[in-house]
Amino acid sequence: MLAAKIHPTAIVDATAELDSSVEIGPYSVIGANVKINAGTRIAGHVMINGPTIIGKNNHIFQYSSLGEAPQDKKYNDEPTLLEIGDNNTIREFCTFNRGTVQDKNTTKIGNDNWIMAYVHIAHDCQIGNHTIFANNASLAGHVDVDDYAILGGFTLIHQFCKIGSHVITAVGSVVFKDIPPYVTAAGYDAKPHGINAEGLKRRGFSAESILQIKRAYKALYRNGLSLEEAKVELAAMQKITPEISLFTDFLNVSTRGIVR
Repeated sequence: MLAAKIHPTAIVDATAELDSSVEIGPYSVIGANVKINAGTRIAGHVMINGPTIIGKNNHIFQYSSLGEAPQDKKYNDEPTLLEIGDNNTIREFCTFNRGTVQDKNTTKIGNDNWIMAYVHIAHDCQIGNHTIFANNASLAGHVDVDDYAILGGFTLIHQFCKIGSHVITAVGSVVFKDIPPYVTAAGYDAKPHGINAEGLKRRGFSAESILQIKRAYKALYRNGLSLEEAKVELAAMQKITPEISLFTDFLNVSTRGIVR
């Protein structure tokens, strides 16, 4: 291990691998089998257990607990993994657990995510890129969250749910089923409330693409079609508007059913 910038009160296990540019704040504990890559900053009073791999240029704020054992009664001290990508902001008091051998073995967070205070990400969750989790959003085990999704504060996601790309949930939403791409969801239990049009504008979607996505939403939710009938209509629409393929691809892998 090279001379990373480690506060004298921090504790770093001899097996941890830290790039020389890593910063570790006061009273933080870096456990065995943890690897932290270049440019990552760890504030004070952070606990990171392994096996955990943390990528480049992350900023992890104080009092977070990362890589702890999964909260799963089947867990029997197997060497499962937490993997965090690059350029993530992880704010105060976040808790991310490792995976389980019964599922993917790995809890994975991608790149460029903005994760606010008190967020919990349970075992075997798979988080994409450019997501935003507002304060106190919580994922049960085995949840997938796709790119550019935004979870409002205190959003709760039931285990095994899938959250599609460009989804946004309102504050206090409780999600028991899958949310297709582009959808705005709110309530307990969460219901669809149109598409995330403002988010799509900010990400450079054209006015025509947004119009076609709205039409796809209506086919799925407003035109009185069964889910199978809607899939057929969406498949035809994606030939003209490729962005609609996110809808069709998502519906083909959904296992819990979608919010309706």
